Amino acid sequence: MNVIQEKTQQKERMIELMSKFISIVSYKLPDDVENKLRELSEEEDNRLAKIIYKTMFENQKLASELKRPSCQDTGVLQFFVKCGQNFPLIGQLDTILRESTFKSTKETPLRHNSVETFDEFNTGKNIGNGTPSIFWEIEENSDKVEIYTYMAGGGCTLPGVATVLMPGEGYEGVVKFVLDRMTSYGLNACPPLLVGVGVGTSVETAALNSKLALMRPVGSVNENENAAKMEKLLEDGINAIGLGPQGLKGSKSVMGVNVVNTARHPSTIGVAVNTGCWSHRRGKITFDSNLNYEISTHKGVTL
Repeated sequence: MNVIQEKTQQKERMIELMSKFISIVSYKLPDDVENKLRELSEEEDNRLAKIIYKTMFENQKLASELKRPSCQDTGVLQFFVKCGQNFPLIGQLDTILRESTFKSTKETPLRHNSVETFDEFNTGKNIGNGTPSIFWEIEENSDKVEIYTYMAGGGCTLPGVATVLMPGEGYEGVVKFVLDRMTSYGLNACPPLLVGVGVGTSVETAALNSKLALMRPVGSVNENENAAKMEKLLEDGINAIGLGPQGLKGSKSVMGVNVVNTARHPSTIGVAVNTGCWSHRRGKITFDSNLNYEISTHKGVTL
């Protein structure tokens, strides 16, 4: 078999595997999210909230059994890729992810969520100009690729918000910005929420950081002591609102608050907030150079 034929077969193999993985993400929540929802349910003493949690678990059970999306809005597919420089399909990866999205759209099926702007034309494929969204990071001396797959719905992380604060506002300004959002339009998502806060040097760096924050496991803690303190303060503050599941009152509002931060210009503090709803559909899969895979977010799942 020549090199071109082998690479073509590898490409087709990866499209097949990724399309199956996208489907799994659509109907099975990651382990950390499921565990946190059960924990919140057990701690809840509001009767209506208990009933809502029970309905959520029943929804997930049926979605898994029927292999159908657990929420009708399967969102815009977003991929956060950490690719080794020696991964054999690095040059084909954009095409692979787009074709995997289309294949899963047909076979799962997924709702058609890619509308070409200004033309107002739904492609019917979940692929279009700039969709799915693919964010890249290249890793030296590696032949593996890690892919976080995320379904960003119209009610959760797509209506995120970002701004740049002047340095005089300090990190108190970051907290105020997040809490102002969470007591107003942040409720557009379905609680209990996973709140992703990004801090950086501009709106675009903060916005990406806030999305990366949602890829972190529920219950994880920022390695920076001050950032970790902010996570805890924000979690306590948002929980005190008492949103409860589906926003119908309860003891807790969030599954957690994750902060991702990068260095900033001395004159700016970029901040962004994105919210993941209780049906937080994301998953991480890692391929080696032979396309052997490991799924770290969904224990026991095979493709």
